[in-house]
Amino acid sequence: MGKKETISLLVKGGAASGGPPLGPALGPMGIPINKVVDAINEKTSAMKGMQVPVKVIIDTEDKTVEIKIGTPPASALLKAEAGVAKGTGAPMKVANLAIEQIIKVAKTKSDNLLGADLKNQVKEVLGTCVSLGFEVEGKDAREVIKEVDEGKYDKEIKEGKTEVAPEKLKEIQARSKELAKEAEKAKAAKAAEAAAAAVPTEEPAEEAKEEEKPKKEKKK
Repeated sequence: MGKKETISLLVKGGAASGGPPLGPALGPMGIPINKVVDAINEKTSAMKGMQVPVKVIIDTEDKTVEIKIGTPPASALLKAEAGVAKGTGAPMKVANLAIEQIIKVAKTKSDNLLGADLKNQVKEVLGTCVSLGFEVEGKDAREVIKEVDEGKYDKEIKEGKTEVAPEKLKEIQARSKELAKEAEKAKAAKAAEAAAAAVPTEEPAEEAKEEEKPKKEKKK
């Protein structure tokens, strides 16, 4: 077994390419770039649209390649669950999630979270919801953190429940649509306000200024 070199990169799920840093690193080693790219895209195809950390480990002697796929950031997983491209941040809310979806993300990211157990990891993910402007169970995520502390979701967390009942999911999604509409209206209003503030005040025309000047009486 020869010396191993590792290339770390962040790729969009299912859309890796032979560009930097992958291509320039693999080319001089005689590693087939397209083969590696295809393998990465196959392994990350289920995470389309998300930024996925990838490690390509190369044995420089026998030219064998090992590909390790990480998990996207918790924020990316939450956005995927909510079906939105980006968050808004407090106080504006843009989406609503169920506690089961929070548990799902916490379990997916468990190796990268600081919490010692699933309950504390769920609270970490809820903290990310706060910064994204996501409601959970139709409430501010900060309120849900308190409810987790009080034991309200102990049953779901203990069971590691990640599936949302169909009827509940409809309610969650309906609330998300309401929030998205409200966010769009607020964004449009803010843009209109900014545009109005940017319009310069018109100066009176020179002719008008002359007319406004008090006329001097002609000397007799």
